[in-house]
Amino acid sequence: MNLTDRMGAFEQLGIRLAQLTHEELNELSDGAKSLNPWFTNAMVQLSLQGVSQLVDSVALKNWLSAYKIPNNAPKKIGITMAGNIPLVGFHDLLCVLITGNIAVTKLSSQDHFLMSYIIREVIKIDNRLESQIVISERLNHIDALIATGSDNTARYFEYYFRSVPHVIRKNRSSCAVIMGEESPEEIIKLGVDIFSYFGLGCRNVSKIFLPEGYDIKYLLDSLQSYNDVINHNKYVNNYDYRKSILLVNRQAHFDNGFVLLVENTSVVSPVAVLHLEYFNSLEDLDRKIAAQKDKIQCLVSAQGWYKESIPFGKAQLPEPWDYADQIDTIRFLISID
Repeated sequence: MNLTDRMGAFEQLGIRLAQLTHEELNELSDGAKSLNPWFTNAMVQLSLQGVSQLVDSVALKNWLSAYKIPNNAPKKIGITMAGNIPLVGFHDLLCVLITGNIAVTKLSSQDHFLMSYIIREVIKIDNRLESQIVISERLNHIDALIATGSDNTARYFEYYFRSVPHVIRKNRSSCAVIMGEESPEEIIKLGVDIFSYFGLGCRNVSKIFLPEGYDIKYLLDSLQSYNDVINHNKYVNNYDYRKSILLVNRQAHFDNGFVLLVENTSVVSPVAVLHLEYFNSLEDLDRKIAAQKDKIQCLVSAQGWYKESIPFGKAQLPEPWDYADQIDTIRFLISID
């Protein structure tokens, strides 16, 4: 297969996903939930929308036009996939296959159903891709590795695969910047970035930078339309647990009945908790963000006003060139000797 053939296969996959019937979506959601109770129908549908957007024909052409992809003999690229949100490993699979390499893939036990479905569908579209996809529990005899996991598992990956080229990602999360003049409608869009996937993804906002003196009640009131998250059993268990800890420790916090806001400098926060950090000037804000850059996956702000940020509501629909940890996966793959 040449690059045009591979692009065509993924473009057709995007069209197929965009045309799924209500019954098909429900069937996929039920299968996904059987492995991971966090995967609601809405989460599965959002992830399928995201995959469809990634492989849109215009997006693919714009993305890949920046590279000269060689027609070399394929290399075996190991992929370890996370399972925190549906289809989170798809972008790595896409990068490996679109560059003509062989994806030796260890699927997450929590997202096995959906990823297996995507793999079957793309092979149905062009069965030549079947020879480029190997599902394996062990990543032996690979030429390179792309791995995603916790900070602890990253240390294991870095040691075990130290002899092969690798991209190993660690814990990251995302942040929002509020200037203090946002409308309720803009805060509602921010809520998409906070509550989609119950805050479990690295592109979920887990921390908000606020100007000193900001009215927290305005923020909490504007997020009220997301109160349905408290009806999810696993989410409410996290909320109750974190609230009890705050109360026992007599730690200052804000609470609107479904999310807890705590002043904390850490970027990563527990489920049902948002961290807050105040700034007194743009220079102060720049310093605080720069100090935590290695832990921030992406930044969001109203209409993308803050430098290198994206608009509220867009964090969960990245473009193909929005690489995790800002590591260019395509550049990595085409540079392997």
